[in-house]
Amino acid sequence: MTDRPAGPVRILLCDDHAVVRAGLLALLGSAPDIEVVGEAGGGEEAVAMTRKLRPDVVLMDLQLGEGIDGVETTRRLTAGHPAPHVLVLTTYDTDADITRAIEAGATGYLLKAERPEELFAAIHAAAQGRTALSAPVAGRVMARMRSPLPGLTPRELDILTHLARGLGNRDIARELHISEATVKTHLRRIYDKLGVDTRAGAVAVAKERRLVT
Repeated sequence: MTDRPAGPVRILLCDDHAVVRAGLLALLGSAPDIEVVGEAGGGEEAVAMTRKLRPDVVLMDLQLGEGIDGVETTRRLTAGHPAPHVLVLTTYDTDADITRAIEAGATGYLLKAERPEELFAAIHAAAQGRTALSAPVAGRVMARMRSPLPGLTPRELDILTHLARGLGNRDIARELHISEATVKTHLRRIYDKLGVDTRAGAVAVAKERRLVT
């Protein structure tokens, strides 16, 4: 859906922190053209509530504690019929998080540090199917487009493949007949090239870019 919904934009909140949901509920309640129709503390709950309530926009956190995370929740929501627009609202702004969310179908990506008026504007943009990005997020997206990631060396690809299998540094070193220190050096380079800072982030980006299966 690309046209603006008639009447207030209907919102479903999805955040695993009750205090955050309460704050958002109070904030959004001050906007006459936005109506919060439900709140979910987890991904599975958000999917179920969306089927029942059919909100225009789901305001989605990325880290949801137990169960599926915000990216997988977004993927399930946007694959539904009718599918709501998903506006990510998070504290995480790494390249890996942004890429995963957008590729999962998120319409927008906003940081929790944004001013209320920016959040309201993003909600209305998302309801119309228009992309809404925080300025820092837009900057990172543009920077990545201007400077494609450098390619990984054959050795780095080997290590990434073993990483995706769940092996630790010691096991990778043993498999490849190199020292653990060498593995750590390669991992730092891999993280830099993929724009991540964790093993999980490296594997996620590698799978999205089909570097590993």
